Amino acid sequence: MTKRIIHHPVLDQVDDTDTVSFTFNQQEYSALNGESLAAALLANGIRTLRVHEETGTPRGIYCNIGHCFECRVTVDGQQGVRACLTPVCDGMAVLGGEKLLASVRDWRPDND
Repeated sequence: MTKRIIHHPVLDQVDDTDTVSFTFNQQEYSALNGESLAAALLANGIRTLRVHEETGTPRGIYCNIGHCFECRVTVDGQQGVRACLTPVCDGMAVLGGEKLLASVRDWRPDND
């Protein structure tokens, strides 16, 4: 596992021995229990999470606070999940690198 910040003055100490495993595009990775999916992907060297719906250019983590929607991936079959807001779970199956459906692309929380 790559290096992470485990001693943080605000977030306190992170238990770097409590790990879970998940897959991204059918490859298995490890993560710290309770960290965001975005943090786990970054820690494992993954920068491209999806491609732009129209141009096909790579997209990754941008704001990391849920505003920009650039980090959307498919998690356990559900499209459009924001990796920065989603805690990684043991056995989670994540797919990236795909163009999302227009309905997922255009979804906003206030549309419900």
